[in-house]
Amino acid sequence: MVTCLTVGTLVGCGKNQNTETQENKNVASDVKKDEVKLQKLNWSENNFNALNKLIEENGVKGKNYDANKKPYIVVDWDNTSIYNDVEEALLIYQLENLEFKMSPEELSKVLRKDIPKDNFNEKCNNKDGQPVNIDLIAEDIDSDYKFIYENYKGMKGDKTLEDMKKTSEYKDFIAKTRYLYDSIGKTFSADISYPWVTYLFAGMNENEVKELAEKGIDNALNEKIGVKSLTSPEELPGKAGVVSVSYNSGLRTLEEQQNLYNTLMENGIDVYVCSASFVDIVKTFASNPKYKYNVPEQNIMAMELQRKDNVIVPEFKEGYDQTQGAGKTKTIKRFLASEKGYGPILVAGDSAGDVAMLKDFEDTKIGLIINRLKDGEIGELSKLASDSIGKDDVKYLLQGRDENTGTFRPSEKSIMFEQTEEGLLHK
Repeated sequence: MVTCLTVGTLVGCGKNQNTETQENKNVASDVKKDEVKLQKLNWSENNFNALNKLIEENGVKGKNYDANKKPYIVVDWDNTSIYNDVEEALLIYQLENLEFKMSPEELSKVLRKDIPKDNFNEKCNNKDGQPVNIDLIAEDIDSDYKFIYENYKGMKGDKTLEDMKKTSEYKDFIAKTRYLYDSIGKTFSADISYPWVTYLFAGMNENEVKELAEKGIDNALNEKIGVKSLTSPEELPGKAGVVSVSYNSGLRTLEEQQNLYNTLMENGIDVYVCSASFVDIVKTFASNPKYKYNVPEQNIMAMELQRKDNVIVPEFKEGYDQTQGAGKTKTIKRFLASEKGYGPILVAGDSAGDVAMLKDFEDTKIGLIINRLKDGEIGELSKLASDSIGKDDVKYLLQGRDENTGTFRPSEKSIMFEQTEEGLLHK
């Protein structure tokens, strides 16, 4: 799942190239030691002070700074560097705009790839309360997509997108494909659900995915934050019956994270991303200057697929670990810690998929947790962070946010969507 890293030679992008740019070589010498400090913005006071201290002690102002042994951080992307999930935002955009480069036969195989034939979680039953499994739902999507493929002018037909939007098959295709993604995630483990959604880019090359990602990101950044619902048409129940699914809408950039990453880099500290979203999507968001994060493309570690002649193949990249859960730690160790000889000084995350990398490196001085009031292992780390608020030299920091606005709050406490009361920990 990893693609590219500043570790001598670029790994996993289908080509070899020197990844240490002249800009990276000279960053330390270009920084004046009395410049470029973190902005307060909406950081909690405790977190702001701790992050400033980290930068002062480990950046170019630090007495032990070595430009040949640059310190680095590793951050999650979705719901850590941004508000909401870019992979999921792009999925709905891809569906609504029929951005696919597969034949009906190819999509049919992708839909079923690696999915057990068990019934989905009972929360995913159809409108009549009947269980649904991959065979039932995939057969309906097959039929919808065949109709779309033969009629849409972006494929083999002559009808416009607006014409297609009026059809029951279009509405059924979007609702049932989004329902399928949701059901896979609710029923099976992350090592099944996370790669599955990336297979929908099969047939595209890197530039096509990046162009699609930019359009989808721009669209989602302009969407209202909220929850939307889709229900398949009553007149086209198919094999699976009528199904409904809800999903989060809207993306937001986080000014605090934009400023943090740029400030770190300007102080001679490298920034890497380790994300469970597809690599070309994360590259687009993290590296395109228009989004103001400015993380170098070669510093993006994320989910990766096989490529043949630069075209994406719906197969997980051979020899790579999925960049979720323990796979994040394995990836960081393989491409960074083992090559550099030391671990990240800061790791940032928000969910269970980030717990391993938040805990596994002795060199980590700060584990920054975006507070989503979650339970489980990330809840346990959040409790450690909450117990340490106001103390010196703590490892875990908890940063609050407001889910109604998609912004950080100047507090460790968060406000959940459609709520007004702030909370510190999961209840």
